[in-house]
Amino acid sequence: MSCRTVASFISLFLATTAAVQAQTELGNFSNVARGGVATTFVTDFQAIGINPANLGRNDNARVAFTIGEVGVGVGSQALTRTQLRKFIEDSGEELNMAQKQEMARTFTSDNVLNLNVDATPVAFSVVLPMVGSFAFSSRQRVTTHLGLNKNTAELLWLGKDAPIYPANFNPATAPLVSEVLEGTSIQMAAYNEYNLAYGRQVLSLPAFVLSVGAGYRYIQGVGVVDVRSKDGQLEAYSALSPQFNVDYGSVVNNPSFNLQKDTDKLLQPVGRGHGYDVGIAAEVGKKLRLGASVTDIGQMTWEGNLLTANDQKLKRLRSNGADSYEFFSELADIFASGTDSLFQYKPAQERKASLPTKFRAGAGIRVGSRLEVGADVTMPLNDVAGNIPAAFYGVALDVKPLSWIRLSTGVTSGAGYGMGIPVGFAIATKVYELGFGTRDLRGLLSDERPYASVAMGTLRFKIGTVK
Repeated sequence: MSCRTVASFISLFLATTAAVQAQTELGNFSNVARGGVATTFVTDFQAIGINPANLGRNDNARVAFTIGEVGVGVGSQALTRTQLRKFIEDSGEELNMAQKQEMARTFTSDNVLNLNVDATPVAFSVVLPMVGSFAFSSRQRVTTHLGLNKNTAELLWLGKDAPIYPANFNPATAPLVSEVLEGTSIQMAAYNEYNLAYGRQVLSLPAFVLSVGAGYRYIQGVGVVDVRSKDGQLEAYSALSPQFNVDYGSVVNNPSFNLQKDTDKLLQPVGRGHGYDVGIAAEVGKKLRLGASVTDIGQMTWEGNLLTANDQKLKRLRSNGADSYEFFSELADIFASGTDSLFQYKPAQERKASLPTKFRAGAGIRVGSRLEVGADVTMPLNDVAGNIPAAFYGVALDVKPLSWIRLSTGVTSGAGYGMGIPVGFAIATKVYELGFGTRDLRGLLSDERPYASVAMGTLRFKIGTVK
C-alpha cells in the first residue's frame, strides 16, 4: 500500500469541500438551517435517516420530491480560522522548528479536524391512502474526524526529534504503539446509500395521534481508514476503492489480499452493508409533538483492498516531521504502510464494522401557523468511523414573517463542533421550496474554533395535501 493512502483520502475529501462550497450533517438545507435539530420538524422524504415515523403525520404532502441537495462542513476545536485556511489552501510555506513545535502543541486535541460531506441526488415520498407513506432517497456521505494525543502530534510535526525518543532510544525496550497513541483517533469513511422508509399512523384519537416507522438502507462502502488507540487497545485498518489509485506494491501477490482492480465503473465499492432505522412519533393536541428514533442499526463488511495492522513496539521514524501546512502526506507516511510507517500492515479477507448507530429524541411546539420551536438530543451509541464523536444538543425555531418565507435559527452544542448558532432562509410555498442554511454563523465569523458550513437546495416540490 502506498505511503500516501491516507493523504489521497483526505485530499480527495478536502478537494470536494473546496469544489462544493457547502455543508450539512443531515443532508438537506432545512435541517442545517436549524443546526441539525430535526426530530419533530421533518416531514415527507426528509424523515429518512432521522425519524421514519414522521412519514405517518398528517402534514405530509401526497407526493414530494427533491433533486440535488448538497452540503459540506469543515471545522476544528483546536485550530484558528487562519490556520485552517492555510491547511486547506496549502500555501507551501516552510515552517521552522519553533513553528513546528507550536503546531505540535496546537494539534494536541481530541478535535483537531471534523469534516462532513453529504449529498442527496434524488429523494421522494408518496402517501398511499389506507396503506401508509413510503419514501426513497439516494445519498452520498463522507465523514472525517481527527484527534491526536501529545505523542502523536509531536510525531507528526517533529518526526525523529519527537520527545518520545530519548537520546538512548532502544527499539527492544520501546513502548507499544498502542501506549504511545493512547487517545488518538483518525477516522475517515465514505458511503453510497440507497434508502427506503415507511411510516403510518397506528392510533388516532381527538387529542393524541401516534405514528411508527421503519427504514432500510443498502450501503456501498467507497472507502474507510480507521486508526484508534483506546484503553491499551489498538485498531488500525483501511479499505479503499480503486478510484483512489493506491499503489499496493508487492502486497498484491499475497493470496490473502482481495485486490479490487479499477474498472470502468464510476464508483467501485470495497464494502457492503445493511442498515435499519426505527422510530416513533406522537402529536398531543394541536401543538405538542414528540419523537424518538434509533438510526443506522447494522454493520458494514469491508472486503476489498483490505489491510490491517496489529500492535507492536514503537520504532524510530526517519523523517523530520511535517515541514509545511501540508501535513497530510506526513500523516500518511506515519499511519499508512509506507517505508516510514509505525505499523506493518497485512492483507486480510474480511472485516466487519458496526454502522454509526445513533439515538435521537426531540420535542416541538407549534404556535399557530407562523412559529414552530423544537429541541433535540442525539447520542452516539457506538464508537466507529463515521459516527459523531460526542452527544449533540440543540434548540431551534422556524418563523414565517410571510406565508411563503421561512427563517430558521437556534442554538446547538456538541457532536465535535462546540456551540453553534445556525441560520437559514427559505422560500416555501405550498408546492415549491428553495433555501440555504449554515450550521453555525458564529463559526463562520470567529477566528477561534472555526466551522465553515452551508447547505442549499433549489428543486424541492410538494403536490397535494393529506386531509
